[in-house]
Amino acid sequence: MRLLLAAAVLALALAAPATASESHPTLAELESRVMCPVCKTTLDQSNSAAAQRIEAVIRQKIAAGETRSGIEQDLVEQFGPAILAAPPHRGFDLLAWWLPIAALVGGGLVLGAAVWHWSRVRERDPEPSPSNTVLPEGAGGGTDGAAGIDPELERRLDEELARFDA
Repeated sequence: MRLLLAAAVLALALAAPATASESHPTLAELESRVMCPVCKTTLDQSNSAAAQRIEAVIRQKIAAGETRSGIEQDLVEQFGPAILAAPPHRGFDLLAWWLPIAALVGGGLVLGAAVWHWSRVRERDPEPSPSNTVLPEGAGGGTDGAAGIDPELERRLDEELARFDA
């Protein structure tokens, strides 16, 4: 319950500046959201005459009390949707927003499945091979029940171990 309340308070705290920005836009905010039709950069990065004329129009509309979305809509009607730095959140342009998210989620799922598969493969016991097979006691000729050890090697190993025990 507290978590839900905290999430609601956070949402309201973040929504207040967004609504203020909509009703009282600034030139600096709109400069980063509008493209120059000549040099194809945002207005805050452009020094072209076209960018300066668009900035003058934006200043007039802000002084007249228009909203951010109203100003952007007027510019789209005059110059087309390419005037906006970010594609609109509707229609076919919605793919520009959702496709990267879908790619990240899909990549994460593929990576997670690969890691899960690799972890399952490593947990399995290795297949017995002749080099790591242990025969029952008495089989294979060794005194400890180890198969395939040369008697001379076993003798030297016992001597070395006895030397370390002493």
